[in-house]
This record gives sequence, structure tokens and C-alpha cells, in this order.
Amino acid sequence: MNPDAFAADLEEKPSRLAELAAVLQHEDPWSPLGVSAESADLVLLGMGSSHYASSVAAARLRSRGVRAVAELASSDLLPRTGPGTTVVAVSASGGSRETLDALERIGDTGATVVGLTNVDGSALAERADVVVPMLAGPERGGVACRSFQHTLAMLLALEARLDGSPSPAPLVRAAADASADLLDREPDWLPAVSEAALGPDGTHLAAPARRFSSAQQSALMLREGPRLAAVGCETGDWAHVDVYLTKNTDYRLVLFGGSRWLDGVREWTDPRDTTIVSVGEDLPTAAATVRYRGDTDDDVRLLSEALVMELVAARCWQAQA
Repeated sequence: MNPDAFAADLEEKPSRLAELAAVLQHEDPWSPLGVSAESADLVLLGMGSSHYASSVAAARLRSRGVRAVAELASSDLLPRTGPGTTVVAVSASGGSRETLDALERIGDTGATVVGLTNVDGSALAERADVVVPMLAGPERGGVACRSFQHTLAMLLALEARLDGSPSPAPLVRAAADASADLLDREPDWLPAVSEAALGPDGTHLAAPARRFSSAQQSALMLREGPRLAAVGCETGDWAHVDVYLTKNTDYRLVLFGGSRWLDGVREWTDPRDTTIVSVGEDLPTAAATVRYRGDTDDDVRLLSEALVMELVAARCWQAQA
């Protein structure tokens, strides 16, 4: 793992997303599946950021009436599969041992195995019946950052195929523009965000359930790169599980906007003068706010907002080197 290479990987996000959008404009990477919303029976498997993205994708599909679940590949309680089941195994490296082990445990049940991976010829690609490439390019920093974003985009393409909606190519293009905007204006927003978000007692991050992956991925980036304490939470659940630390710690909260449960957060953070960073939404009590191109579109947020804390993590990591 290398902090400078990680930062360079982040800087490639706009160009890689633009390339992905061009592909999705003309191709459906999921066309070999031949399933419909009515017949689909999906099991998404992965670890870490792969699972974060898969969990949001599965919830979105269920909300559209598609049978879909996301499970940690390491679970001993994997769903029963058989003919008609599509197992989507997600691993950027294609070598996640837990994901490969899950496929071994599933065995020859007649399920179709799809490998969503970023590495051609990987062990996962060899095991899969169908391979869907992430097209994120090599991540030389050793951190799954672009591949996380591309996993979400590819799973949105699966959603589009199943519910008959248009290709997500325009959305991916908009995410490229949003990422470019954040990168271009980094000197304007990053110092204040870093000062407010990185506290002596760690960083807490909250996002709406439909974008919970943003909080999880952002926390992972702080832990994986600069090795800082960080934890992700769902905004509505925050008042049930995370509120307690606002009373007796130097609590730092990064809020990804758009939750209908924001009042439950402000009920406790306003009177306690909690230090808050607001991403994608204006909040009068925020110590720092980050707005970016396209941040009023919820799906652009989903594909773009994690870059804020990825960049914070990268610069902090570089400063430690």
C-alpha cells in the first residue's frame, strides 16, 4: 500500500468514470444473464467495500420488487441456492479468499455464478460462469477506491437491466463531473474538512440507508490508509446507537446529506455544539460544508460523495509518510 499511489488513483476517478460511461452507453455488461425482474433470484457476495456496495444495490432491487440479498461471503449462513439463482460474487482483486470459499461452499447447485471483478484472469474470473469487468483500471495504491465506485455503477447497470430503465451512462458521466469538481476545488474545502472531521477521539460518519455505503467506505478509507479510528452509521439509526458519545468525547461527525431523519441528529448535536461536517447539503450548524456539482441528485451522491473522505484520508496518509 502506498499513499502517493492511492492519491493518484483518486485523481484518475473522473477519467475512468468517463470511460465507463462511454462503455455503458453502447453495451449492457449484464446481457449474458438473460433474467428479468420477475424471474431474478439474486445473491450478492463480497467482503469490505464490495459488500458495502452490494448491500445498497440489493436494497434498491428489493424496493423494485426484485428478489435480491447481499451477504458477507464469510458468513456461515449463506442463502440456499439452486437452478434459477444468480450468485453475483464481487471482488475487485478477484482473489478474496472468503468470496472464493463461499463459492466452494455453494458448490454445484445449478446456480449461475457471475464474477464482478477488476482483474482479468483472476481466480474469481476462472470460477465464474459469466464475468462482468469493473473497468476501474489498476489501483496501484493497493486500496479499493475506484473499484468501489465502479462496483456501484455496474450494479446500477444491473438494476437498469432488470427494471427496464435507461442505461446509467448519463449518471456515471455526471459522477465523473462531480468527482472532477471535488478534485479541482480540493484546496478550497479540504483543509477545513480535515480540521473538523479528524478529532482526537476519531471520526464518525452517517449516511441515509439508501447510501449507507458512503459512510462505510469513508470510514474504511480512514482506517485503511492513515490508520485512524472511524466508524460508519446510518443516519436514522444514529440516534439509537451513536448519540451517546456526543456527551463525553470530542465527537466529530461527517453527515452525508439527504436523510429524512436529520432532526434526530440535530436534537442532540445542536445543544452539545457537536463538530459536524456536512457533505452535499447546507447545514447551519456545520463547522465545514462541502458542496459539489450534481449533489442535488441522490444517485450522483451515491457514486461521488465518498471521494470527499477518500481525499481527506489520502492527504492525511501522505502527511504521515
